[in-house]
Amino acid sequence: MQTDPHRPDATTSALRSARRRWTLTLIGATLFLIAVYWLAVRTATGQAVENAALYGADQVDPRAFLAARNLLDTITVTSLVAATVLVGAIGLLRRQANLAMAAMAVILGSQAVTQILKYVVLQRPDLLPTDEYLANTLPSGHTTAAMSVLFATLIVMPYRFRGVAMFFALTWAVGIGAYTVIAQWHRLSDTLAADAVALAVACAASQFLARTDRIRAVVSPGAARFTLRTAFVGLVTVVGAVSAALGAVALLASLRQDIDAATEWQLFLSAQWLAAAGSIFAALLFWWTWYRLETKRRSDLTTAR
Repeated sequence: MQTDPHRPDATTSALRSARRRWTLTLIGATLFLIAVYWLAVRTATGQAVENAALYGADQVDPRAFLAARNLLDTITVTSLVAATVLVGAIGLLRRQANLAMAAMAVILGSQAVTQILKYVVLQRPDLLPTDEYLANTLPSGHTTAAMSVLFATLIVMPYRFRGVAMFFALTWAVGIGAYTVIAQWHRLSDTLAADAVALAVACAASQFLARTDRIRAVVSPGAARFTLRTAFVGLVTVVGAVSAALGAVALLASLRQDIDAATEWQLFLSAQWLAAAGSIFAALLFWWTWYRLETKRRSDLTTAR
């Protein structure tokens, strides 16, 4: 451990850069949410494409549909409260009350924003001659829950355990976003909007920790120690890029065709791939904003090795 009582210039620079990243990411996530809502909900084309993807889910194998419903059923008020208490407990075990409050605020705050947006602020106009899928479901509460738990976990875990937490939490969170489309509970835009909400709230919580002097720089002992973590992030990036490419190609191809059963299935697959890609890149973006940073008590050293 370094014992300099004054904040080193490198640490000051790292925190300044991180706060800039959190601010820009929060603004970007907000703008992304607005764009998704406008394109997918406020235009007839957006509504038609997403409704067709929901109809395409009718062709899903019943076993896959049942598996999706079973996984989504694990997200309840009780399980969300339990996750909130757990991340809070980790923060307290690390003897950091501010960290516990920030981590719990990510989960509870994200869900509060999602429910207010869905039921109070955002409206879904009737732009199509159909009597199905009329209710506004943007943002997705289930995806918000999964992504906010992921972000809260990344915040509350010590730096050396963050990669392990990322491995388990990311796999689960990405699955939740994709399964909401399989179960016909949500549209693609709902999951993307939920990613944006959770990301914005997590960045706000990170800013709070920075402003209250609860974050320090980590001086890595060498790349070799983190080879496995780097390989995992690289693999996840590749999976996200492939999913985004497949989803984009399927979407663009479907837009040139008349809507029929085959097109609906293609749009459903596109929604699956893009939902997975959205969750992956939101997670990687937040991971990057915390690059070589970890939380601390106010009295701890300003730099950790």
